[in-house]
Amino acid sequence: MRSTNKLEYAIWPGWRLLMQDAGLATAPVLRRAQLPADLFARQNVRLDATSFFKLWTAIDEEAMSLDAGLPTPLRIARVMSSDWFDPELFAALCSPDLAGALDRIGKYVKLIAPIQIGVTRAPAESTVTIDFIDPTLTPPVVFLAFKLVFFVQLARLATRTDIRPLHVAWPLQSMRKEDAGQYAAHFGVAVTDAPCAALTFANVDMDRPFLTENHKMRLFFEPALRQRLADLDRGASMLERVRGTLLECLPAGEVSMQAISRKLAVSTRTLQRRLQEEGTTFQQALDDLRRSLAYHYLRSTHMSGPEISFLLGYEDANSFARAFQAWTGTTPQTVREQSVASNG
Repeated sequence: MRSTNKLEYAIWPGWRLLMQDAGLATAPVLRRAQLPADLFARQNVRLDATSFFKLWTAIDEEAMSLDAGLPTPLRIARVMSSDWFDPELFAALCSPDLAGALDRIGKYVKLIAPIQIGVTRAPAESTVTIDFIDPTLTPPVVFLAFKLVFFVQLARLATRTDIRPLHVAWPLQSMRKEDAGQYAAHFGVAVTDAPCAALTFANVDMDRPFLTENHKMRLFFEPALRQRLADLDRGASMLERVRGTLLECLPAGEVSMQAISRKLAVSTRTLQRRLQEEGTTFQQALDDLRRSLAYHYLRSTHMSGPEISFLLGYEDANSFARAFQAWTGTTPQTVREQSVASNG
């Protein structure tokens, strides 16, 4: 198996704002982790697994030095909201439910952490587990705890319901008594000691509809686009309705004609016929929207190619790069460099 140290993981610039909201200064955190002082100001930051875990350990140590009374994961979760833009949270909130969100996170997580996320579904409940790509590296417990806190916070933000897991476990090691009580209060159940980090939800909560699904994508874009989408109704053209629905579904990975037909409550045959009458096809509508969004992401964000690929519903970055080349005759990197030069 390839060494994890050769793999690199994205550090989203928005983490600086999240840490600031949580009362954590970035300078001492980066000093503790022995990382460059301007790390969060850089574009497309990548860390190997060892440095990634050092960063999380430093975040925890800095938070504990402040004696804020809250475990670090709960400290961060307290300031996390659906308005904070992070590709992982963004795509998850665009999903139809927690089951769909965890599926999307499982596909995206390989870009941002040396972990694998698994979901095992039983008749009444589902268990989410975190495994590490390289078992020779020992992850900081704070990272495991944060991911499980994140999943629960995601479910609560998206459903506006106080969802409580049935079971929570991770290696407790030297957890302070006061932390154990605060985690129990947060989750609604005590954390148990286990070698593997795991979280169990009732399936009724896994399938509870996300209320953020239909509006999250719109909030990211300029007011004119939001207004145009808000004005769509049954009298709009089929192409407009397809584009509006695709805009909401792409981050959740729903790009098939069958999925969009279900959303629009029409048959695929009707969808095809209406689009043909308007002089286009479903694939053309999908390609046009992906191209427009790709330009938006490349010119307006610091997301990497793999992250943009993920939000556009591609299985991998190479597929996105080939499609972009076919659409434009150039590469995503060239467009980004031209945008940086024109804004510089």
